[in-house]
Amino acid sequence: MEITDKLDEEEVPYKVSTHRPAFTAQEVAQEEHVRGMNVAKCVVVTADGRDYLCVLSACCMIDFDALKSALAASEVHLASEAHVAELFEDCEVGAEPPFGSFYGLPTLMDDRMEREDFIMFQGGRHDRAIQMDMQTYLRIERPRVFSFSSRLH
Repeated sequence: MEITDKLDEEEVPYKVSTHRPAFTAQEVAQEEHVRGMNVAKCVVVTADGRDYLCVLSACCMIDFDALKSALAASEVHLASEAHVAELFEDCEVGAEPPFGSFYGLPTLMDDRMEREDFIMFQGGRHDRAIQMDMQTYLRIERPRVFSFSSRLH
């Protein structure tokens, strides 16, 4: 499934751009000349055996204690790269879009990112970025929004 096909089905406006391959959300921000707060870092975590897609700003990192507390989980850890590849088999590893619902996963969004006007994310490939209005993203995905990050710098 191409993420753009799914967005077209939803009949929502979005913009696609291409850039040199970028392997981190922060590199996407640099390539696209946008603030790191607008670029989604998508991270799969496993909490007590259940997978979740966490969406947070490129310039932030997961606060695992906050995530564990909010999920009332006894154990939370990063999913392995191999497991992520199985879950998002149509995406390059590390270029997963912030739509867990398209892949059968609950999506968790950090509240810092929710405050932004738009969201930019990798569209399944390291050389492509997709941008859409934040309110449109929230309406389509309906992530659970709460605080689970801290700034990197």
